[in-house]
Amino acid sequence: MHLSHAPDAPAAEQTDFATFLKADIRVGTIVSVEPFPEARKPSYRLRIDFGPAIGEKKSSAQIVANYAPEDLEGRQVAAVVNFPPRQIGPMMSEVLTLGFADENGEVVLFQPDRPVPNGSRLF
Repeated sequence: MHLSHAPDAPAAEQTDFATFLKADIRVGTIVSVEPFPEARKPSYRLRIDFGPAIGEKKSSAQIVANYAPEDLEGRQVAAVVNFPPRQIGPMMSEVLTLGFADENGEVVLFQPDRPVPNGSRLF
Protein backbone atom coordinates (compact mmCIF):
# COMPACT_ATOMS: atom_id res chain seq x y z
CA MET A 1 0.00 0.00 0.00
CA HIS A 2 2.71 2.50 0.94
CA LEU A 3 5.63 3.60 -1.18
CA SER A 4 9.15 3.28 0.18
CA HIS A 5 9.85 5.60 3.09
CA ALA A 6 13.61 5.22 2.72
CA PRO A 7 15.38 8.56 2.24
CA ASP A 8 17.42 7.07 -0.62
CA ALA A 9 14.35 5.83 -2.56
CA PRO A 10 14.09 7.24 -6.08
CA ALA A 11 11.58 10.00 -6.82
CA ALA A 12 8.06 8.89 -7.76
CA GLU A 13 6.87 8.97 -11.35
CA GLN A 14 6.41 12.51 -12.69
CA THR A 15 2.96 14.02 -12.47
CA ASP A 16 1.44 17.35 -13.41
CA PHE A 17 0.28 20.27 -11.30
CA ALA A 18 -3.41 19.60 -11.95
CA THR A 19 -3.02 16.09 -10.51
CA PHE A 20 -1.22 17.48 -7.44
CA LEU A 21 -4.09 19.93 -6.85
CA LYS A 22 -6.55 17.04 -6.61
CA ALA A 23 -5.05 16.18 -3.20
CA ASP A 24 -6.64 18.67 -0.79
CA ILE A 25 -4.04 19.05 1.98
CA ARG A 26 -5.17 21.22 4.88
CA VAL A 27 -3.94 22.25 8.32
CA GLY A 28 -5.97 21.45 11.40
CA THR A 29 -5.55 21.44 15.17
CA ILE A 30 -5.74 18.20 17.14
CA VAL A 31 -8.57 18.62 19.64
CA SER A 32 -8.57 15.13 21.18
CA VAL A 33 -6.37 12.04 21.34
CA GLU A 34 -7.42 8.57 22.47
CA PRO A 35 -5.57 5.25 22.52
CA PHE A 36 -6.64 2.91 19.72
CA PRO A 37 -5.87 -0.59 21.05
CA GLU A 38 -8.01 -2.28 18.39
CA ALA A 39 -5.64 -1.17 15.60
CA ARG A 40 -3.18 -3.77 14.26
CA LYS A 41 -0.23 -1.42 14.82
CA PRO A 42 0.02 0.90 17.84
CA SER A 43 -2.07 3.97 17.01
CA TYR A 44 -4.08 6.88 18.36
CA ARG A 45 -7.55 8.07 17.43
CA LEU A 46 -7.31 11.77 16.63
CA ARG A 47 -10.05 14.38 16.25
CA ILE A 48 -8.75 17.28 14.19
CA ASP A 49 -10.45 20.67 13.72
CA PHE A 50 -10.05 21.92 10.14
CA GLY A 51 -12.08 25.11 10.62
CA PRO A 52 -15.64 26.02 9.67
CA ALA A 53 -15.62 24.84 6.03
CA ILE A 54 -14.47 21.26 6.78
CA GLY A 55 -15.14 20.90 10.50
CA GLU A 56 -13.79 18.22 12.83
CA LYS A 57 -12.60 14.95 11.30
CA LYS A 58 -11.34 11.64 12.72
CA SER A 59 -8.01 10.06 11.87
CA SER A 60 -6.13 6.95 12.94
CA ALA A 61 -2.42 7.71 13.27
CA GLN A 62 0.50 5.34 13.90
CA ILE A 63 2.48 7.92 15.88
CA VAL A 64 2.77 6.37 19.35
CA ALA A 65 6.54 5.79 19.06
CA ASN A 66 7.29 9.53 18.88
CA TYR A 67 4.33 11.20 20.63
CA ALA A 68 2.52 10.96 23.95
CA PRO A 69 -1.19 11.92 23.91
CA GLU A 70 -0.58 14.96 26.10
CA ASP A 71 1.94 16.31 23.56
CA LEU A 72 -0.55 16.16 20.70
CA GLU A 73 -3.62 18.08 21.84
CA GLY A 74 -3.47 21.63 20.47
CA ARG A 75 -0.82 20.75 17.89
CA GLN A 76 -1.38 21.70 14.27
CA VAL A 77 -0.95 18.96 11.66
CA ALA A 78 -1.41 18.56 7.93
CA ALA A 79 -3.81 16.03 6.43
CA VAL A 80 -5.38 15.03 3.13
CA VAL A 81 -9.06 15.85 3.64
CA ASN A 82 -10.56 14.62 0.37
CA PHE A 83 -9.71 10.89 0.32
CA PRO A 84 -12.71 8.62 0.86
CA PRO A 85 -13.14 7.48 4.49
CA ARG A 86 -11.26 4.28 5.29
CA GLN A 87 -12.19 1.57 7.77
CA ILE A 88 -9.37 1.03 10.30
CA GLY A 89 -10.50 -1.72 12.65
CA PRO A 90 -13.73 -0.52 14.28
CA MET A 91 -13.05 3.12 13.33
CA MET A 92 -13.80 5.04 10.13
CA SER A 93 -10.79 7.28 9.45
CA GLU A 94 -11.91 10.42 7.59
CA VAL A 95 -8.57 12.09 6.80
CA LEU A 96 -4.97 10.99 6.20
CA THR A 97 -2.68 12.71 8.71
CA LEU A 98 0.71 13.37 7.11
CA GLY A 99 4.20 12.68 8.37
CA PHE A 100 7.68 11.54 7.44
CA ALA A 101 9.67 8.51 8.57
CA ASP A 102 12.46 9.15 11.09
CA GLU A 103 15.72 7.16 11.15
CA ASN A 104 13.83 4.24 12.78
CA GLY A 105 10.96 4.28 10.28
CA GLU A 106 8.55 5.82 12.81
CA VAL A 107 6.23 8.68 11.85
CA VAL A 108 7.16 12.30 12.56
CA LEU A 109 4.18 14.58 11.99
CA PHE A 110 4.25 17.25 9.30
CA GLN A 111 3.22 20.66 10.63
CA PRO A 112 3.68 24.35 9.84
CA ASP A 113 6.56 26.07 11.64
CA ARG A 114 4.21 28.80 12.91
CA PRO A 115 0.45 28.83 13.57
CA VAL A 116 -1.84 29.24 10.57
CA PRO A 117 -5.66 29.32 10.42
CA ASN A 118 -7.32 25.90 10.62
CA GLY A 119 -8.40 24.88 7.14
CA SER A 120 -5.48 26.58 5.37
CA ARG A 121 -4.67 24.68 2.19
CA LEU A 122 -1.18 23.65 1.10
CA PHE A 123 0.06 25.33 -2.07
